[in-house]
Amino acid sequence: MTDTRAPAEAPLRLPAGQAIGVVVLAFAAAIGVGHLVAGVVSPLSSPFQAVADAVVRLAPSPLVEFGKSLALPGLPAGRADKVGLLVGVGVVLLGVAVAAGLASRASARPARWALVVLGLVGLAAVFSSPVFALADLVAPLAAMGAGLWSLRWLHERAMADALTGVSESATHPDKIPDSRAVGTAGVTRRGVLVGVGAVGAGVGGYLLGAGADVSGGAGGELVARLRGASRAGAVPVGADFAGLGTPTFLTANADFYRIDTALRLPVTSAADWSMRVHGMVERELVLSYADLLRRPLVERPVTLACVSNEVGGDLISTANFVGVELRPLLLEAGVRPGADQLLSTSQDGWTAGTPTDVLLEPDRGALLALGMNGEPLPLEHGFPVRMVVPGLYGYVSATKWLADLELTTFEDAQAYWLRRGWAKLAPIKTQSRIDRPRSGDSVPAGPLTVAGIAWAQHRGVSGVEVRVDGGPWQPAVLSTEVGRDTWRMWRADLTLPPGPHRIQSRATDATGVPQTEAIASPVPDGATGYPEISVSAR
Repeated sequence: MTDTRAPAEAPLRLPAGQAIGVVVLAFAAAIGVGHLVAGVVSPLSSPFQAVADAVVRLAPSPLVEFGKSLALPGLPAGRADKVGLLVGVGVVLLGVAVAAGLASRASARPARWALVVLGLVGLAAVFSSPVFALADLVAPLAAMGAGLWSLRWLHERAMADALTGVSESATHPDKIPDSRAVGTAGVTRRGVLVGVGAVGAGVGGYLLGAGADVSGGAGGELVARLRGASRAGAVPVGADFAGLGTPTFLTANADFYRIDTALRLPVTSAADWSMRVHGMVERELVLSYADLLRRPLVERPVTLACVSNEVGGDLISTANFVGVELRPLLLEAGVRPGADQLLSTSQDGWTAGTPTDVLLEPDRGALLALGMNGEPLPLEHGFPVRMVVPGLYGYVSATKWLADLELTTFEDAQAYWLRRGWAKLAPIKTQSRIDRPRSGDSVPAGPLTVAGIAWAQHRGVSGVEVRVDGGPWQPAVLSTEVGRDTWRMWRADLTLPPGPHRIQSRATDATGVPQTEAIASPVPDGATGYPEISVSAR
């Protein structure tokens, strides 16, 4: 018996590339609108940003350490990890969009579900942020809405165009349609519109979130006030051996190393900034930026170092910081017995725990810094206010974008890096570095000048020695000492016979304790060992 039923019509399907393009544009619209709304409401509430921040918070310590050591062309350590993470999140989103597009050739339902799931992930990331506020939900909700609307509009128009193309081919059977071109003109025009809108929204959100009023309306008056602080004095002649390859004694703000977890810099104007000193105190203090400016300002040269610095690494810099003494503020608040930790919190929720007894030392010189090298703090280095505590690694002392100070105990509150296995107490270790020549250099046989830096903050450097091929230590010439809280440059004249050589250095602090030869990684409280370079004398 012959089957006379008409064959079923194949379901209408978009070309794969067209379906992918529709979903990618919808994802882009969601990201752009989320970024734009976050720029108006709260820059840190962008769902794209919040997801990346959540990755940083949840990542295991070894992965975070790998990120901090990452270097990309044109980007130093401390910035490359942030760019790499944001690009990585973008690549994952692109992969999801491509997969959702391939699954949505006949129906937008798979892509719709993908947008909803990712929207919920964004909401969860924003909600779990340490600085969450109810208004922060606006940006991820707006992002989800923009993505779903864009998907529906683009997908419906693409399907309508495809249906029109099929109808025309049925009406004019002599006209064979090109499936790759069905409906592409309309989608291309609409895609350009959505794409431009998404990019514009994202850029607009970034610009809105980056517009900090560094002067708080005071303009040049603020700079004059900072420059009118009790000055540290001019850097003495002979404080560095820059002509021999060491850094200059003071590091320019633009060259100062940066290590932090902030993927997007917190932005608060000086006029809007305030901070509480509370917890285990007799009197809670609430301080505005103007309050700090009314207090005596002092300027101090301080060398800051990151605990992640490998032996011979470059995560160390020196600046003249201007600010308010922290010890008098703590005494004014009245520290209660048993409060062994000052927990400082950044505007992005990052925390550091500083031993209270260190901060209360009369000669420690800890600052709430407002200025750096004669200018207001750059945004990437903590504007409006940051902590600077000489002699301690930054992860327990150098909170940027300061928002809160709480007197508490180490038992009751664990700061960000302490929860990740780093040490509670972190005095900076005595270290040295060889800056010239560089490892791998080919140098003339005979006389050779070797130069570098040494540091032992809050103890000072009393000597540096150099040796070749494991031979006897030879004393180096030290630069003029500026202070025990800053680095010190050194130089040594050697004689190298032809052939390969290993050169090592070691520093001795002002208490007479030399740098240790024992090799240790940065975790949990700083790297140790002798820096070493290899050169070839010809």
